This record gives sequence, structure tokens and C-alpha cells, in this order.
Amino acid sequence: MVIIHVKQKDESQFLFEATLQTPVEDLIKNIVAVYNGRLKIQRVCAEIQELANHGILYPPEILGLTPEQVEEMNLKDPYEEKCIPSGGYITNKDPIGRRNGRQPKKEMQDVLNKAATDAKELISKNLVPLGKILTLKIVQEALNILKGAVTIVYPMKLPPHDVIRMEFENIEDLSGTQASLDVIDPTTAQLWFCGKEMFRDKILADYVGKIENCKVIMKLSKKGSGAPAREPIMNEEDRKQMMMHAYRKQEELKKLKADDDDSYLNSEWADSSNMKRSFHGLNNISWKPLGRKTK
Repeated sequence: MVIIHVKQKDESQFLFEATLQTPVEDLIKNIVAVYNGRLKIQRVCAEIQELANHGILYPPEILGLTPEQVEEMNLKDPYEEKCIPSGGYITNKDPIGRRNGRQPKKEMQDVLNKAATDAKELISKNLVPLGKILTLKIVQEALNILKGAVTIVYPMKLPPHDVIRMEFENIEDLSGTQASLDVIDPTTAQLWFCGKEMFRDKILADYVGKIENCKVIMKLSKKGSGAPAREPIMNEEDRKQMMMHAYRKQEELKKLKADDDDSYLNSEWADSSNMKRSFHGLNNISWKPLGRKTK
């Protein structure tokens, strides 16, 4: 199997595994599915943490209005009494006014927060240096963890307009958001290897050769973004080590240049009278003036 280190721009994303005979068309679709799946999990985790703090999302007709405006227009959230978290709730007003402020109690908060933490660990970028492969199955497992936690806390399901439920049902609307800029369309996505675009009508072996057990770096990009920058010759750690070595060498040269070329003449081995004193037993003799005697 070929291990593919997937990067987006210069940032590591995950490790993916494929065979040499895998069509590039399928490879791109699978890699994009994992990439977009990771983004979905990150979005859901962020919303679940808000759910644990401030309860369910207001419906569209109330969202963005002040309490005074809601009262004046005689609006009411039809899901406020239907979607009460298991074990009850405590009031914790949402400072930005997106959620109704009915925070689940501590035990249910822990269920939601733990699920978010576990899901993020399953798709973390820290898995790359550990050599762990990411698959669609693992991405789905992370989503199932999140779904299970939400079902425990809200067995009656979240309101249909809540973004978490919409994400789970794959009907989320990301238009006009920053998240929409991050998602990559699998039909137009481009995969690059050694600075060259990989064409969809070829297979993986056409680019990486015939060696099955190898590890390569490929970069994922949107159509029209151009060829990504080539990988640096050395990584950041190697560059630091090289600079430290050059600095130490420079300091050594400075010390050698500062030394007098005749400094060796002060050495004991360069003293022409050293042997004579040795024969007469005069080495290591210290002289000091006699002290003045006092009566």
C-alpha cells in the first residue's frame, strides 16, 4: 500500500492509504471526502460546545432579534418546551443571542463535551507524525460519537433548524459563511504530486512508480488555485540545526583568529631549558622572598 501524506497548501492534514492500481479519479474523491468530513466534524464539535453552554438554537424568525423585539412582535419559539435536555436545565444566557440559554446540567454537559473531544482526537492532525492512517470509516465513527451524545442529551431530537441536526442529516447550508470557503468540491478538486497535477484518467502507479510500499506527499487544492509551492529541501528542525552548527563554527574561527600565532612558545614543551631543569631537579620550584624577622 502507498501511504499518502495529504497537505492543503503547506499544512499537513492526514495520512491516506491506497494501492498502486487506484484510479486517480477515485483517489481524489476519497481524499476530498475525508478532508470535507474532517471539516464537518470540526464544525459540529464547535456547535456542540455551544449547545452544552447555551442550549438549542433559536428558530430563524427569532434569530438575531433582541428580547424586546421578540416580545413586541409576539414571537415564540415552538421548540422551547419540546427540546428540554435530559435531567433538566439551568439558565445561561447566550451573549450573542443565537441560542435560548437553557443549558444542560453538568452531567449532560460532560457527555457533550467529552464526545466533542473524542471526535476531534480521531481526526486530529497530530495523527500524522504518529503514522496513523485516516479513513472514511474513522470519520464516520467520529460523527457517530457526536450523534450518540446529542441523542443522549436530547432524545426528542434537536429542532430541524438547528445547525447540528442539519449537519447530521447532510442538509447544512454553508453559503455566505467562512466554512463554505474551506470545503472542496470533489468534482473539480485537484491533486498534485512533485509539482505536477495528477490527471483523473490515470492510475496512482503512473505517478509514484511501481514500488508498492512507499510514502509520498500530495497536495490538495481547489480548481484554479494554481500549482502549490514545492516542498522545502529541509524541514524547520533541520534548518535550525544547520544554523546552530554554522554559528558554532563561526565562533570557533573567531577564537582561532584572536589567538597569537606565537602563543605555543609559552607551552612547556617549547621551553629549550626544560630538559636541563629536569635533570637538575629544578622543575616545580616556587620562589618567594624571605619574610623580615622581627624581634
